[in-house]
Amino acid sequence: QVHLAESGGGLVQAGGSLRLSCAASGSFFRINAMGWYRQAPGKQRELVATITSGGSTNYADSVKGRFTISRDNAKKTVYLQMNSLKPEDTAVYYCNADGVTLVLRDFRSWGQGTQVTVSS
Repeated sequence: QVHLAESGGGLVQAGGSLRLSCAASGSFFRINAMGWYRQAPGKQRELVATITSGGSTNYADSVKGRFTISRDNAKKTVYLQMNSLKPEDTAVYYCNADGVTLVLRDFRSWGQGTQVTVSS
């Protein structure tokens, strides 16, 4: 079983910055891609950014140039540095990990979510 623990959310003024962290724990063979998604009230969950185990990244157009995803494979942790935050970035942010279990089955796990609120 893989557990993802997020931290770093909070309330910030527009133009400010926050850094989210997500640490994976439990028993698994390998983690491949990790990522961040978000869900605003009344909206569907959407991709924010992903990163492969090799460091290749992908961003939603709405956050390009403002957000940076990174990971520390040794610590099994993914980060999301969010700069120049806008009120429309307000959402619950979820961490995600795709990988392989000890019995060599694919898995996808989600964190519990962390609230990010950007005031205008």
